[in-house]
Amino acid sequence: MITVVGTGTGAPPQECLAGAELVVGGRRHLDAVRLPEAAERIVLGPLAPALDAMAEYLEKERRVVVLASGDPGFFGIVRVLAERFGPAALDVRPGVSSIAAAFARVGLPWDDAVVVSAHGRDLRTAVNVCRARPKVAVLTGPGAGPAELGAALAVSGDEGAAGGATKGCRATAAGSWSAAPRGGAADRHSPAPLGRVLVVASDLGTDDERVERVTPADAAARDWGSAVSVVLCLDESRALGAVRTVAGPSPAPSRWALEETEFTHRDSMITKFEVRALALARLGPRLGELVWDVGAGSGSVAVECARLGAAVVAVEKTPDGVERIRANAAAHGVDVRIVHGSAPDALAELDDPDAVFVGGGGRELPDIVAVCARRARRSVVVAMAALDRVPAVRAALTGAGFACDGVLLQSSRLAPLPGDVTRLAATNPVFLLWGARNPVSHEGVAQ
Repeated sequence: MITVVGTGTGAPPQECLAGAELVVGGRRHLDAVRLPEAAERIVLGPLAPALDAMAEYLEKERRVVVLASGDPGFFGIVRVLAERFGPAALDVRPGVSSIAAAFARVGLPWDDAVVVSAHGRDLRTAVNVCRARPKVAVLTGPGAGPAELGAALAVSGDEGAAGGATKGCRATAAGSWSAAPRGGAADRHSPAPLGRVLVVASDLGTDDERVERVTPADAAARDWGSAVSVVLCLDESRALGAVRTVAGPSPAPSRWALEETEFTHRDSMITKFEVRALALARLGPRLGELVWDVGAGSGSVAVECARLGAAVVAVEKTPDGVERIRANAAAHGVDVRIVHGSAPDALAELDDPDAVFVGGGGRELPDIVAVCARRARRSVVVAMAALDRVPAVRAALTGAGFACDGVLLQSSRLAPLPGDVTRLAATNPVFLLWGARNPVSHEGVAQ
């Protein structure tokens, strides 16, 4: 039997070690306890040698104790041990997790929080979840701590107080932010802060415990050392959510490809719901990913991607378009970062996206698609009305290594006529092209 002891936010009970012949754990866990005199001690580094040693002890029916942080069954070592030795070989004694302790310190429930592990994983998943959700706990690791998370979330001009509107930006109640142009091209093209605050928890459960509330920019500027195990990323205006039945992030919307009437738009200049339905299917927006909506117009595609869990940047060149995107994001209660500028120049400072929707561009459309295709990790979807642009856009996608496909969408909707009869009203035909790379796997999100 392997006894797996979660230390919680302090040292494990000494009685858990009684009779142990092999004790395995991190150096700080081992240093915090008094080991039996005859017990062998293994400091965890690479897992394989430690697992092999445990296997030898188990074969001889000798007692093994593994010391771990918090609740070892939640993003912890229990998974690895169960895969190697089977669940029946484990006696797991969980402690209070660092996540539960951190939320307790700030007086918030966490049944509605999204938990992401950045320990040994790509930080971009955690960053995108923080952009998309108002309450996130990030389990940190080497190279993925508060400084790195703060640097990824901070943007130029982020000078505001934590939790408040940042200088040069305006916020809506729903958390949609757009840059307030101040005359320079760099300012005009920079997405504004999302209004997040980071709560950094260090040395939880010890005499040196610290729980600090900082802006992303402040977090990026500090050396936090190795004592941080969890960072909370909060939109404080929405940190206390509604009563939940199912834990974790909000459930996926029950419908998508919403009617055009559910968005503010100008003179029917909006991606029609039939086109949006297929575009969303090819984009595949999901939690932990970043989507660009380039030439966003009303922002209908951006809003729908955000409703499905993705972090979203909407790029729009017209001031009235920016206002409509902001209004639509607020109306649907989602976060959409808005860049006021023209592609492709406005794309230069943005993080690489997982998927891109291009819904405008005029004569520059092939060049814009080429830039997007070079940077997209997974897919690019392009909607256009002009037949003449299809070959060049297709060439831009295939030239970037995408497998390209497409369709001409032309639908007819039921429309009433006098006398209680119905006719078919044709919509304008739209070409939809899409390019896809091989799928990219994402790990570390608790859903």
